[in-house]
Amino acid sequence: MQLEGQVALVTGSGRGIGRAIALALAEHGANVVVNDVMAESAQQVAAEIEARGVAAMSAVADITSEDEVKAMVTAVMDRFGQIDILVNNAGITQDNLLMRMSEEQWDAVLTVNLKGAFLCTKAVARPMVKARRGRIINIASVVGLTGNVGQANYSSSKGGLIALTKSTAQELGSRGITCNAVAPGFIETEMTARLSDEARQQMLGRIPLGRPGQPEDVAAAVVFLAGPEAAYITGQVLTVDGGMVM
Repeated sequence: MQLEGQVALVTGSGRGIGRAIALALAEHGANVVVNDVMAESAQQVAAEIEARGVAAMSAVADITSEDEVKAMVTAVMDRFGQIDILVNNAGITQDNLLMRMSEEQWDAVLTVNLKGAFLCTKAVARPMVKARRGRIINIASVVGLTGNVGQANYSSSKGGLIALTKSTAQELGSRGITCNAVAPGFIETEMTARLSDEARQQMLGRIPLGRPGQPEDVAAAVVFLAGPEAAYITGQVLTVDGGMVM
């Protein structure tokens, strides 16, 4: 229970990797705020967390709206009085080849994946600075390091998120706050389940371990970075990809 008594806010945690992260943090003792744009999903995950014997709170908020993010953080502070861990996990894809990608597809992905993380980080920075402690963990992607065909918008958002991670680590480090990124590779989620068999086999062929990862693999990395063993780690990108980038 290395996170006992701490409060974690996980964006986009109503399903997939975010849900796995929220549950893993709860299993290690953290009280968890489940953020999602879908109220039913957030409430369901919050109920699963409470069944583990820790407190949970569902928070329906659009992270691309500064007003909604501020209201969410205020509600969390009113309920718990602290925010110790922020996991910027919420993200979307709208894939297309560069020459066919619309301005709307570009803007939508950059707004959710990068601006959303900026707004949430900005909102929690003040209470964390006041407490002189905190862990900020951004869920990036290996394509933020390598790029990917058909994902100019997604790759750019995740590359920007890695740069935001490093800038945040430099700005807030003197206040006892660390900021790191986790970069997943090919993880079994609803998103990757839509891939064709051919695309799936091509992806697996690039992974030395020969298999896709699970949401729990990403969650384990987040728990490590949120815990006391990672107190002297900041500004880093931890790839969870079975060796894909290598």
